[in-house]
Amino acid sequence: MKAAAFDYIKPTSLDQVLSLLQQHGDDARLLAGGQTLMATLNMRLSEPALVIDITGLAALRGISVQGSALRIGALVTHSEIEASPLVAQHAPLLTEAVPHIAHRAIRNSGTWGGSLAYADPAAEWPTCLLALGGTVIARGPKGERRIAADDFFLGLYSTALQPDEVLVAAEVPLATPSQWTGFSELARRHGDYAIAGMAVCAQRHAGVLKGVRIVLLGIGATPLRARQTEALLDGRALDAAAIASAVASLKSEIEPFPDLTNTPETKRHLAGVLLQRLLQSAQS
Repeated sequence: MKAAAFDYIKPTSLDQVLSLLQQHGDDARLLAGGQTLMATLNMRLSEPALVIDITGLAALRGISVQGSALRIGALVTHSEIEASPLVAQHAPLLTEAVPHIAHRAIRNSGTWGGSLAYADPAAEWPTCLLALGGTVIARGPKGERRIAADDFFLGLYSTALQPDEVLVAAEVPLATPSQWTGFSELARRHGDYAIAGMAVCAQRHAGVLKGVRIVLLGIGATPLRARQTEALLDGRALDAAAIASAVASLKSEIEPFPDLTNTPETKRHLAGVLLQRLLQSAQS
């Protein structure tokens, strides 16, 4: 199958993009890395009248430290994040997670902003942004808007972005010396969508975790924070009993969605395995 006919424009400025979105509304789609859009076009799951190619906008590129945050532009590719010394230093969770994203060819083209805006509940970047307590920066006709990751992912493939807004970047707080993070996922084959995955972030002091954030992917309609289990671990010494309690809490807290090959019970079990492994790694 081939895509339905559409008009194509490659703007030279963000203002031009915003103007086009205002003019065409839901009939327009943005093209960044194209790893999702091209597939949906070719399968006619999406039939826009206009495709707006934003790949030429230098303002949406770059990785930089700005104050107490690491800012990653929307058009930064997965591979650029993987290779970035700034990311490795200031957001090591992202460096740990990126090899799990698909395959090299996709990581070379797919973008940070595209992944966040698409909001696939089985994707790594939304999960990591939420675990790190990050912030999405959107630009619209009324100017710039900052949206906390906790408020950004609303439902299945649904975000707080308005139809006339563009995700221009996202920021995560700079890692502190006491920060501990971990990421893991389980898939049938490397590069496949994960059956279940998890990102964890906390401050670690003398074997005690504070400010714990546990986020799961592939479990619900959005990246899912396990708030009950976070509260159970917060301020508690990380011993075998605490880990066992956390695993039991997580299994009782989540209600996984099934997929084509895995039942909710399978996903619940695997989520527990991931949490146990990650917390055991935090003991070292």
